[in-house]
Amino acid sequence: MMMHKTGTRAEWLQARIALLEEEKALTRRSDEIAAKRQELPWVKIEKDYELETEEGVKPLSALFKGRSQLLIYHFMFGPDYTAGCPSCSSIADGFNGVTVHLENHDVAFSAVSRAPLEKLLEFKKRMGWTFDWASSAGSDFNRDFNVWFTPEEQQNGDIEYNYRREPPTSPVPPQGGGKSLISEITGTDMPTFIRERPGLSAFVMQGGDLYHTYSSYARGLDGVWGMFQWLDRAPLGRNETGMWWRHHDRYGAGA
Repeated sequence: MMMHKTGTRAEWLQARIALLEEEKALTRRSDEIAAKRQELPWVKIEKDYELETEEGVKPLSALFKGRSQLLIYHFMFGPDYTAGCPSCSSIADGFNGVTVHLENHDVAFSAVSRAPLEKLLEFKKRMGWTFDWASSAGSDFNRDFNVWFTPEEQQNGDIEYNYRREPPTSPVPPQGGGKSLISEITGTDMPTFIRERPGLSAFVMQGGDLYHTYSSYARGLDGVWGMFQWLDRAPLGRNETGMWWRHHDRYGAGA
């Protein structure tokens, strides 16, 4: 590890106060952006999405559980996965403690994935999670909210994710046999793995009608990935040379 510059307490304090002004500016800017999110026009949901929950098949509106707002995390767990995406899992490790506060502030929460409910509940039990998790298998939900794509779209360059069109990809990347560590953790090859995508979507119920208000994808999810918020404040920051994180019950046990 390279030696970092050192200094006196007075020098540190001077630099820290200067940084504080930048942090305050960032906080104020973050507040401004949050307000702009809330100013986005609402889009009425015309389709009846049916999702499988632990209480049976329910419409999307049932996930509100009597509240006026709903936040959904689009969790990467496709039908062919044997385990959830480790990145989504790391984000989801923070859901248990947050959900109770959301629910007591008129905001319902659920994760949604395309894998069969049985798979989701088995993995949920393994990970010790308690938040709601619904299966969108057999529904257009993931497709309509741009977090699942077909092999044909992948190969033809017809994927639009995070509000940008992606270039085409071959069915199997030329190196590594189509495998990577992150796809291997989920029991898939890379093309299958990345046809599922992560995201966050917000909905509101007003006058008996359901509206979509916001969606965020890719690096737009950094703010809810609690692990990185802490690392950004650690002495060495994210300090990454590759994918180092695992399912929380797999550290020290390989992938």
